[in-house]
Amino acid sequence: MPGLIPAAVFCDSTPQELTEEQEKLKREIYEKMNPRRRKFVDRLGYENWDPFQKPNDPLDIRMDVSKRTAQQLINEFLREAAQKGPYSNEYGKGALECALGAVKRDEKYLGIFDFCLWYHDLLKKEGHIE
Repeated sequence: MPGLIPAAVFCDSTPQELTEEQEKLKREIYEKMNPRRRKFVDRLGYENWDPFQKPNDPLDIRMDVSKRTAQQLINEFLREAAQKGPYSNEYGKGALECALGAVKRDEKYLGIFDFCLWYHDLLKKEGHIE
């Protein structure tokens, strides 16, 4: 489908390269774990397990790929929408929900976004909009 943004654009968690010292510490942590926790790591895969993983950003400072927060995105969008005419509360709520979903990299909103692009292209191709 033309116009689709790959999911990788919304992903910012890449596996980090561990130093030799970190690898040694990782092994020590693993060996000192209780059996139940070790079973969880084994299911995940030792090589995929990252005991040094950074926590997610707090929601209020999470940003999308354009380096904007959800609040910044919604402010810009609704400012432009207001120039076209009045809009309802439901319209604003829907836009806010999509902005939050985009910033949180929620797959549901990626699907909504891709569908909207596809539908816009379809309407354009059939001559319903310019």
